[in-house]
Amino acid sequence: MEFSNLVTNEPRLIIENGVAAAVAHIVEPVIGDLGYRLVRVKVTAENGCTVQIMAERPDGSMSVEDCEAVSRGISPALDLDDPVGKAYHLEISSPGIDRPLVRKGDFERWEGYEAKIEMKIVTEGRKRFRGILRGIEGGAAVVERVDAPPHEAVRVLLPLIDLSDARLVLTDELIRESLRRGKALLKQAASETEDTDETEANGADVEKPKPSAKNRKTRS
Repeated sequence: MEFSNLVTNEPRLIIENGVAAAVAHIVEPVIGDLGYRLVRVKVTAENGCTVQIMAERPDGSMSVEDCEAVSRGISPALDLDDPVGKAYHLEISSPGIDRPLVRKGDFERWEGYEAKIEMKIVTEGRKRFRGILRGIEGGAAVVERVDAPPHEAVRVLLPLIDLSDARLVLTDELIRESLRRGKALLKQAASETEDTDETEANGADVEKPKPSAKNRKTRS
């Protein structure tokens, strides 16, 4: 599955708890209205208190400008509802190369690449798995284990409903593929810009996309 085939409103499989869940409840619809998708919210004790929000465009990209746009969009909602209840640092970021896998489409999009997966309950005799993603089958992620001892199954089905955590493993192959997809997206964006410029030159009234960026700020 390529980035261009992503479903914008596909629900997340892995949901936060506590304060992070409260933040996600507030920001997810706002982020969606802006044309992005929430990936993850994490609240840490770094610098006193830091709220980390990971987001992406439906095509899988996320620029510094996009991060700033998300920050501007969600700040009024967070200020109004104040789910944290104290001063905090707000950080908006892209998922990164070794990204979390939080939607069904993530497992399909990154089929063939290595991932670490943790389950909520014991599955196939254990909770933690490491292996190559082999797509989705009957509501479960198919994983070809790279850590399986001789007496355990190499190919396992991990029900998506029981996922606790999942992320890609940073490998040379993954880095190369991420760079390839990134270049493809940049080429596509450049092509669309050229088409827009040509349309404007012909006298059409076209609204240019607004810039956006990575953001870190302190909320009090």
